[in-house]
Formats: sequence, structure tokens, C-alpha cells
Amino acid sequence: MSEKSNPMRKIGVYKVVVNIGVGEAGERLVKAEKVLQMLTGHKPVRTQSRMTNRDFNIRKHMPIGVKVTLRGKDATDFVKRALWTKEYRLADYSFDPEGNFSFGIKDHTTFEGVKYDPEIGVFGMDISVVLKRKGYRIAERKKERKKLPAKQRISREEGIEFAEKEFNAVIIREVS
Repeated sequence: MSEKSNPMRKIGVYKVVVNIGVGEAGERLVKAEKVLQMLTGHKPVRTQSRMTNRDFNIRKHMPIGVKVTLRGKDATDFVKRALWTKEYRLADYSFDPEGNFSFGIKDHTTFEGVKYDPEIGVFGMDISVVLKRKGYRIAERKKERKKLPAKQRISREEGIEFAEKEFNAVIIREVS
């Protein structure tokens, strides 16, 4: 059976996580929430520190960042907009062995239609894209959970190929 005729072999975007790490609570955290709300159209969730670090004046469970998880059409649309800011270029080291990829944006004002606001300032963000095939639920369900078969897993090369086809990404390969 070829990949085109078998719908279970089709790769899709499972979720996209957009994260802004501020490193401190307070006014900057509220501004970062506004930026994520504006860019994604979804309400962000605050992330908390896992441990105390006295050098950075951070206590355990202190809010230090915000994130949004996008799924479905919202996720693919956001990835297309985010890749536009990077001129559709991704480094090959952005892909992990399971085909997922992550990249960063240094300035949120590079998004199309977003203007600089001196009250908010400039925020960078990390974007992580998780890819899955249909049938992945076998590894995550409660009853009769099983390992995902090797045929159902996504390789790094398949993830790169998906990004090139779906998002017209140009993969920059590092020569060692």
C-alpha cells in the first residue's frame, strides 16, 4: 500500500505551543500576556518556576512566563504566520528525532500587521510544533495502552519533508 492511499500514514500538526519566558512576575508578565493574546487570539496560561534561584531572585512556583497551546486550524495558521517572519527558513537542527520542530522569534513586531507599541515593548518567543499521525492515541489512552509501532512513528526526515511540503519551509542544512 502506498502512502497516498493509506490515510493512517498522513502526518498532521497535533499542537503548537507558543511560549514567552519573562523571568519575573509583575508588569512585564502582564505585557507578555497581552502580546500572546493579540498574536494567537487565545487566552495565555502563566508558567511557574520549578525551583528557587536566588541569583535571579526567583522563588519556587513564582510566575515567570506565559504560554498558549494551539490545535487544529489555528495551529497551522499560526505556524504559517510565524514562518513568514523567518522568511520560511528553518535550520535542520530545529528538528528532533520524532519529527517535531521548534524555532524562536526574537521580535514579535515582525509579525504581519503588528506595530511597535512603546508601552508594551519587544518580546521574543519560542514556538514548538508537534507532529502526529492518526492512530497515536494507542500510546496515550487509559485502557490497553500500548507502544506506538515503529511504522506509526514519525522520523526526523519525514518531519523535514512535511515542513517543506505543508509550510513551504526552506531547510538550511549544516555542513560539518
